[in-house]
Amino acid sequence: MSSHEAAAVPGDAATDRRRWIALAIVMTAAFMDLVDATIVNIAIPSIERDLGASFGAIQWITAGYALAFAAGLITGGRLGDIYGRKRLFLLGTAGFTVASALCGFAANPEMLVASRLLQGAAAAMMVPQVLSIIHVTFPAHERGKVFGMFGAIIGLGAVSGPLLGALLTQWNIAGLEWRPIFLINLPVGIAGLILGRKFITESKAPKALRLDIVGVLLVTLALLMLIYPLTRGRELDWPLWGHLCMAGSLLVFGALVAYEKYKARKDGSPLVELSLFKVKSFAAGIAVQLTFGVVMGIFFLVWTLYMQIGLGWSPLKAGLTGVPFSIAVSTAAGLSVQKLVPRFGRKVLQTGAVTMAAGLLLYLWEAGRYGNAIEPWQMIAPLVVMGLGMGLIVAPLTDAVLSEVPREHAGSASGLINTTGQMGNALGLGLVSVVFFGVIDEERLARVPAEVGAAFTDAFQNALGWAVAVLAGIFLVMFALPAKPKQHIEGAEDDVDGDGAQSEPGKEPVLTH
Repeated sequence: MSSHEAAAVPGDAATDRRRWIALAIVMTAAFMDLVDATIVNIAIPSIERDLGASFGAIQWITAGYALAFAAGLITGGRLGDIYGRKRLFLLGTAGFTVASALCGFAANPEMLVASRLLQGAAAAMMVPQVLSIIHVTFPAHERGKVFGMFGAIIGLGAVSGPLLGALLTQWNIAGLEWRPIFLINLPVGIAGLILGRKFITESKAPKALRLDIVGVLLVTLALLMLIYPLTRGRELDWPLWGHLCMAGSLLVFGALVAYEKYKARKDGSPLVELSLFKVKSFAAGIAVQLTFGVVMGIFFLVWTLYMQIGLGWSPLKAGLTGVPFSIAVSTAAGLSVQKLVPRFGRKVLQTGAVTMAAGLLLYLWEAGRYGNAIEPWQMIAPLVVMGLGMGLIVAPLTDAVLSEVPREHAGSASGLINTTGQMGNALGLGLVSVVFFGVIDEERLARVPAEVGAAFTDAFQNALGWAVAVLAGIFLVMFALPAKPKQHIEGAEDDVDGDGAQSEPGKEPVLTH
């Protein structure tokens, strides 16, 4: 029996060691993606100075990654099911590493934006395989412990990203300024490729699937038609083609729905499983995920711009200011899943929305009250309140959304939830041009640089006001979530394959080497 075949035999000592090494590899890749999503924000002012990037280019450096990631997530997951999850994970990791190198050596804003798009597309191949590999590597009764560790990694990524970005930028290693925030991915990615090839066991979906190419093209086109004009609109003085593009995106989304219905009837392998939207809690959860992603996309970018450009803080000072927020998110996330949701159900998520809105309002008031004289210690209270609210939402939301979804569609539902969150994030980053930059008179600031602080403070307050309004809508939509999500019983999912589809009786998920 080969070592790869041994990996499929439960209880074997070599198997046990291999699977925990495999877990460390895929979690490191997930951590790398999480850090990369947050590390860039803190370095944006340095990138702006070094490359002479416009506000529009700055938005695309962040929004481009989120858009490519969102557009490719469902496709990446499906490709893993068809061609092998290990193969796609390694391919995505290789692409992510190469794209990181291109980002690190970018000579101008255009090259950096293009490299970020490539990085997002590679992450969309790499990240969906993480949960699938965990699913086929660990039996159901161990997955609770494994996903608990995964949650801790998410919390660590939230804390590490801004801090690591601040330190790498502040240290200005070898005079490279912001570039090490991307170059740090190279040794991690190379190690992941070498170890992943050796220790991860290959797996595929047990039944043959086909890639819905038309669905991929339609969803990508619809997202581009909606988000590109939002991001460039203010810079180009809102041209007519931009409004027509955004209106046309609704028609493309409609065409996507019609085609997916046809595809489901034709061969049963649509890109998007539309029957899921008949489940009220799932449809509501998708709406919550989308709008919450919008809030996150808006807040994190404008927060960084406010602290570093508006207040003139160093990257390290701004990064350290965010630590209380990250700690509060991690604390509330762990508490909500283990203690609160089993007892109070959706009220926990609604309390999170109200708490986060209260934190934003407190922050909005403090920004106006103290102006440019505001200090990091004065931001602790609103950031902790916001972080507690966010933690009460992000951790239990997926369980609440999936609680009434048929088991055979759990994989498709998980992919849609992740995609919707990323799509909301990209949409929020696009809206920054409206709710933040739309309030700033760039020509006036060019004449009177002394007013930069006041202008960015006003724009920050305006963006927070919009975020509070969106959270109020989220609170109302949450009433459609189940009052108390069904509790998953340990060991109840042993017959579910890595795609979330129920295996045929006596049929194991396909493992190859």
